[in-house]
Parts: sequence; structure tokens; C-alpha cells
Amino acid sequence: QVQLVESGGGLVQPGGSLKLSCAASENIFNFNSMRWYRQAPGKERDFVASINVGGRTDYADSGKGRFTISRDGAKNTVYLQMTSLTPDDTAVYYCYANILSSRQYWGQGTQVTVSS
Repeated sequence: QVQLVESGGGLVQPGGSLKLSCAASENIFNFNSMRWYRQAPGKERDFVASINVGGRTDYADSGKGRFTISRDGAKNTVYLQMTSLTPDDTAVYYCYANILSSRQYWGQGTQVTVSS
């Protein structure tokens, strides 16, 4: 069974930065893509960023220019570097991985709170 474990969340002031990690239980290049989503209280889960097996990245408009997704194959880990954070970024952030649509996996989430 594939496991994804997020870490790095916490409380940060507006304008601050956080780097989230998603550690996978197997080679991350087994997956077609790995992604970050987020879900604020009472709202639907929204796409944040993705990286595919070839290294192509995509970002939601909400994080474009502020967020960077990257990976370390030797550590089986995907990262999300977030800068210039605002209260609108407050959410639970989830890691996702897939092998097309036949196999999809989610982490347990890590809380990010942006507040003064």
C-alpha cells in the first residue's frame, strides 16, 4: 500500500514562508504525477500545484509566482515552498499521487495557518 506523509505545516505570520514535505513510501517516479491540494474550513478541496514524471510543473493561479513545487527522487519526497503567505492561504494541505486514474493516493494533510 502506498503511503504519503505530509509535514512542515504550522502557524506563520502574513508575508512569511513555509516549506511543506510529502514523503512517499516508494519511488516517486512510479507515479504519473504528484500534486498538492488544499482545503479551507467549510470549502471544497482545491488544486495548488503538480509535477509530472517528466518534471513538468503546473500551478493554480492562487499560488503562481509565490509557490514552487519540487522533488528529490533519492528521498522519495516532493516539496511545496510557499512564500508571501496571506490569510487566504490558511488550509489543510494534502499531498496526492496517481498512476493515471487507476491508482490514486492521498496523504493525511498538514495544517497551515497564516495569521498575525
